[in-house]
Amino acid sequence: MKTKGTAVLTGLLALGTVLGAGACAANKTETASGGSGCDTSKGRLVIGVIAPMSGKLSAIGLGIRNSAQLAVEQANQKCAVKGYQLTVDAQDDEANPDKGAAAAQRFADDPNVVGIVGSYNSGVARAIQPKIAGSKLVQISPGNTDPVLTRGADFATAPKRQYDNYFRVVGTDDLQGPFNARFMVEKEGKKRLAIITDGKAVGENMATQFAAEAERLGAEIVIREKVNENDSDFASVLTKVKAKQPEAIYIGSEYHVAGPLSKQAKDLGLNVPISGNDGLFDPQFIALGGKDGDIATSVGAPIEKLDSGKAFVEAYKKKGFSDGYGGFGAFAYDSANVLITSIGKVTAKADWTGAPAQRTELIKEVQGYRTDQGANGTVGFDQYGDSVNKLFTVYQVDSGVWKDMTSGEFEAK
Repeated sequence: MKTKGTAVLTGLLALGTVLGAGACAANKTETASGGSGCDTSKGRLVIGVIAPMSGKLSAIGLGIRNSAQLAVEQANQKCAVKGYQLTVDAQDDEANPDKGAAAAQRFADDPNVVGIVGSYNSGVARAIQPKIAGSKLVQISPGNTDPVLTRGADFATAPKRQYDNYFRVVGTDDLQGPFNARFMVEKEGKKRLAIITDGKAVGENMATQFAAEAERLGAEIVIREKVNENDSDFASVLTKVKAKQPEAIYIGSEYHVAGPLSKQAKDLGLNVPISGNDGLFDPQFIALGGKDGDIATSVGAPIEKLDSGKAFVEAYKKKGFSDGYGGFGAFAYDSANVLITSIGKVTAKADWTGAPAQRTELIKEVQGYRTDQGANGTVGFDQYGDSVNKLFTVYQVDSGVWKDMTSGEFEAK
């Protein structure tokens, strides 16, 4: 695999940042108290969070919510936005585009809301974007990977920015899918590959990108099938797949589908690796049936191995949240800190009103944001609103836990 993994990861490991471990006690779902002695006479500013905090993806959504909460509490402790108290308003989208769009519209209509951390699901983001475009409310996603969101349907040949108020801190499917394919074909030596998707746009796109790179490397896609994301019995599809004798199965879905599917494949005698994207990279994949040898790519480097990431993990654990930070908590933390730093600069010039012109000024501050000291290392945005951090990691289940195998930046060949 042609990556810059060693050099990039070594550089990231050298980064250090000291996160404020102490924070005032607060309601972990809606508010964050100001630090002792902070001037909050100008009132309250709200950071909205939209994520799936119930249902099958709640393990991811709760980590996103809690991590944004941590960033806000630390900011209040440091009086980061002079004259204001920051609070969090977390809305459960249930991975439902309509519910996500409704929450976003409410945020857009509230002048006290300075921006949104979310959504996780790209399909939800597609519904949110047109709802908040006119209000110029900033949205920073910790989890969206669909390239269409930033560069349009012709992202590969004629990229065009879709919304100037939309940003993300994670790499995209057109990089992650091929990164996965290179590992499966070049490192694992898998030449006969099956693909199963759940029919959603992000899963289909990721699988298509995976397939194109795998075929370029000489592998064969022996079958491509669909399941429904609400299915629980995959016997019919797996029987078809087994007949084609694949050496591995790529899943274009998330852990709630891929975990049970992995177990059912093994029970059917199809004991081959399951591979997929960041939607698989969660302990729940293993809990639901993921087996040793299964693989997932995810955005960024292992958060526990970055100096800045270790500080985030320590601070998160000290808060005593009942839910883990999951695969996207650190990205939500970075997203919230982009908003916090940017709103601090805007309100240093004039009191916040929430008017479209002031929200446009905030967009400019976010666009120009850049740091090498985020929890995930480099945080910043290109001309499309995409993350400048193109790092990915391959994880494999080993003895019942995820272990990182390799990290690097995807480079086209």
